[in-house]
Amino acid sequence: MRVLLTGGAGFIGRHVLRELLDRGHQVRVLDSLRPDVHRDGGPTLLEGAELQIGDVRDRAAMERALIGVEAVLHLAAKVGLGVDVNDLPDYASSNDAGTAELLACMARQKVARLTLASSMVVYGEGIGSCPEHGNVSPGPRVEAALSSGNFEPPCPHCGRMLNTALVDENAPLDPRNAYATSKLAQEYYAKDWARSTGGAVVALRYHNVYGPGMPRDTPYAGVAAIFTSALRRGEAPKVFEDGKQRRDFVHVRDVAAATVTACENAKPGFAAFNVGSGTPRTVGEMAQELAMALNGPPPVVTGQFRLGDVRHITADSSRLRREWGWEPKVDFKSGMTELANQ
Repeated sequence: MRVLLTGGAGFIGRHVLRELLDRGHQVRVLDSLRPDVHRDGGPTLLEGAELQIGDVRDRAAMERALIGVEAVLHLAAKVGLGVDVNDLPDYASSNDAGTAELLACMARQKVARLTLASSMVVYGEGIGSCPEHGNVSPGPRVEAALSSGNFEPPCPHCGRMLNTALVDENAPLDPRNAYATSKLAQEYYAKDWARSTGGAVVALRYHNVYGPGMPRDTPYAGVAAIFTSALRRGEAPKVFEDGKQRRDFVHVRDVAAATVTACENAKPGFAAFNVGSGTPRTVGEMAQELAMALNGPPPVVTGQFRLGDVRHITADSSRLRREWGWEPKVDFKSGMTELANQ
C-alpha cells in the first residue's frame, strides 16, 4: 500500500516506519519536527521513505501529503501529561484540530483507511474490583487523600479498597487530564468521519510504550526515559507515590507491529484495540529493573504525586491477539535492558 505516516520522525513513528518498509509498503512521512520533541531539529532524511515537513493543522500541507495515498497512520500528536493548565490550548490544537483537518482532507481526497494512535489514558482510572459491588469505575482522586499518602482509589459506593482489574475495550471512557481528553476527542472525530464517509478506522489504545529512541530530558518525556536519564547522571530514579502504581509496559517494536497489522486489516467502521504486553508491572519494578541494568543507585520513593495521574491502568489486549494474531515478542527484562543500554 501507499501510506501516509504522520509523526513518522518521532519515537514510535520511526519504529512504525521500519515495520511498514519491512512489509513492503510505500511510505510518505509528514512530520512538523516540533521543537519540544525534536530538540536537535530532527532528521532531514528517513531512509526508504519520503519526508515532507509540515503540520497536520496546515490544510495545504495535508493536501500535498495525501496525494496518491491509500491509507493513513496518524501518530502526530502532542504527548505527555502536560506541565500545567497553559498546555490546554496546544493539546486541543495539535491533537484535536489537527485530526479534524486530516479527516476533512482525507474525505476530500477519498482516502478511506485510518489507523489512529490513541492511548490507554482514555480510560482514566480504568476498572477496579470491589468485594461488594464488583467491577466499578474509581472516583476522582482527591488531593487531600493523596497528600496524606492514601494513594489507592476507593470504591465510589462503599469506600472499600479496590483490587485492580484488566481493562478491555468496553470499559467506560473517563479521561482525567488534557492529553487524555484530546485523545478521546480524536477517537470521536474519527468515528464521526467513518460514519459519514464509510471509511475504516482502527484506534489503537497504546499502553505504556518504551524502547530505543524514547525522547528524554523534556517535560513531556515518559517515566522510563526520565528514570534512565537520572541513572545516567548517577542519580537515583525518583518514584512518585509509593511506587506501586500498576501499568502495562509494552515494547515499541511490538507496538509498531500492532500498528501496521491494524492498517493492513482495517474494515469499514470504527474499532478500538488495546495494545499492551498483558503483564502488569509497577512503576517501582520498572525503576528497579533500569537501576540494575545500569548498575545505578536504587530507586527512591518520594511520596510526591500529580493529581492528573492515574493509580492503576492495565490492559486486556486479548482482542488484538484473537482477531489478528498479534503477540508481543519482547519480554520486560530484556526490553528494559535494551532501553538502559541504548
